[in-house]
Amino acid sequence: MKSLISFLIIGISINALGQQVNLSAPNLLPNQVYMSSEKLDGKKVIKVIKDSTLEAVDEATFVKIKDADFKDGIIEVMVLSRLHAKARPSDRGFIGIAYRINADNSKFECMYIRPTNGRADDQIRRNHSIQYFSFPDFKFTRLRKESPEMYESYTDMGLNEWIKIKIEVKGKQAKLFLNGNKQPSLVVNDLKMGADVSGALGLFVDVGTEGYFRDLKVTKW
Repeated sequence: MKSLISFLIIGISINALGQQVNLSAPNLLPNQVYMSSEKLDGKKVIKVIKDSTLEAVDEATFVKIKDADFKDGIIEVMVLSRLHAKARPSDRGFIGIAYRINADNSKFECMYIRPTNGRADDQIRRNHSIQYFSFPDFKFTRLRKESPEMYESYTDMGLNEWIKIKIEVKGKQAKLFLNGNKQPSLVVNDLKMGADVSGALGLFVDVGTEGYFRDLKVTKW
């Protein structure tokens, strides 16, 4: 009986602490992006750049994690965003996490940040620092038009600095926290794919971004 109780306690502790995800090439599937393993600040990272031939935004542009099945839980990752040499003035360093990705990458939920907006002098840009969208039917343009300010918000952040993203997902709700803040920077109460969907995870970038990812950890509920 003691052995069984100990086993259960250990299992609960491991689940509570989360599982570190192996971000090495054999465990990753680039989808409409270029991917490479690099070293940055002395640590191994995954570098991701969107395929330049794809002009549309809020698309399935991510590195998909193999064999990752996620429904409810916590996703934590460190990200760093730079504008690459061919970035346009309108590019914002878009970087984030796609989740509940279906098998053929045709549907997923996503939360990403726009680091250049975090310290802009324009308050409207600041208000658009964080974004939720749901592919393919609810991209940011539709959400901004139909529900202004509901799926975007502000938090201090900048380019070329490590930012911790934490996303908590439960049913139809998702919360995004940045840099260890106790309160979420964005709360979405109506995930467009519904409450009972599960799927893979993806390291997401969009146009103009040179994105770096490390220390991905997942805790399932």
